[in-house]
Amino acid sequence: MTLGSAILLTGLVILMALGLVVLGLRFSLGGDGIQDRIQTYAVVPEATMRLERGRSRAGLVRLRLRLNAMLSALASENLNLQLARANWPLTVPEFLIIRFGSALACLGLGWLFSASPLPGIGLAGIAYVVPGIYLQRSITSRQTRFTKQLSDVLVLMNGSLRAGHSLLQAMEVVTREMKSPASDEFTRVVREVGLGVRLPQALRNLAARIQNSDLDLVVTAIDIQYQVGGNMAVILSAITETIRERVRLLGEIRVLTTQQRYSGYLLSVLPFVVGGLMFVINPNYVRRLFEPGIYLCIPIGAIIGIVIGHFTIQRISKIEV
Repeated sequence: MTLGSAILLTGLVILMALGLVVLGLRFSLGGDGIQDRIQTYAVVPEATMRLERGRSRAGLVRLRLRLNAMLSALASENLNLQLARANWPLTVPEFLIIRFGSALACLGLGWLFSASPLPGIGLAGIAYVVPGIYLQRSITSRQTRFTKQLSDVLVLMNGSLRAGHSLLQAMEVVTREMKSPASDEFTRVVREVGLGVRLPQALRNLAARIQNSDLDLVVTAIDIQYQVGGNMAVILSAITETIRERVRLLGEIRVLTTQQRYSGYLLSVLPFVVGGLMFVINPNYVRRLFEPGIYLCIPIGAIIGIVIGHFTIQRISKIEV
């Protein structure tokens, strides 16, 4: 093994160890700390065992805090907001350690097994992109589930207001009665208000995390009501009816555009299926397209055209309501 390979392998092992430490800390600290502390004093026979576990957890917490403090220069407000939108229990340094560690691990493995840096670079690129894609998919999935819950949230808040509760008490009812992600997000709002943030500002923070036009309408109405006054129950009733009509209209539009959207998926996948079948039937004929030279421009241009066509079809079939 050459000196460069040894250095690369050593760095790879160090980064993988850091990634495993981060994941271990997240899994080991994933429980309810308040509940554990209550049980420590409530169950006398297991007091010693729980005390030892509490000390080990405190040590892991200190280790995690030191790790985040050392890498605090990598903090990014945009990435931190994305992690909050996905509700991932990770800090920005921890996410970057996992991302770059997996990329370097794939780079080293691909380089060592193929004796060439090109496969390793390809695997490293894929390993670097996959966490970002998974993060965006988690954000989209969570926003979609919140959108489906929003009308029920408004109905519950409206009923609480008509029963004589304040707006903050109505949100506390939402945190108890609704499922995630609505309960999690409104729990954050209640905690921010408890820490001294004004309710309109806490709701604007919620709107920034969710990025939903219907929620923006609700937050704007509440902000205006705080400034000029008015009957909040009547306002929420009108907004709820508007959101329901928009959801109904959006469902009708999605049904009408189903054929166009799935045609785009089919046309995007079909070239790869045909290319795979041709490779099985006549590998030498297809292999010439990937040889260095003028023929290499054909698959590259085809892939670029497929990507552009796919996003064009999806953009045409996407109608804003």
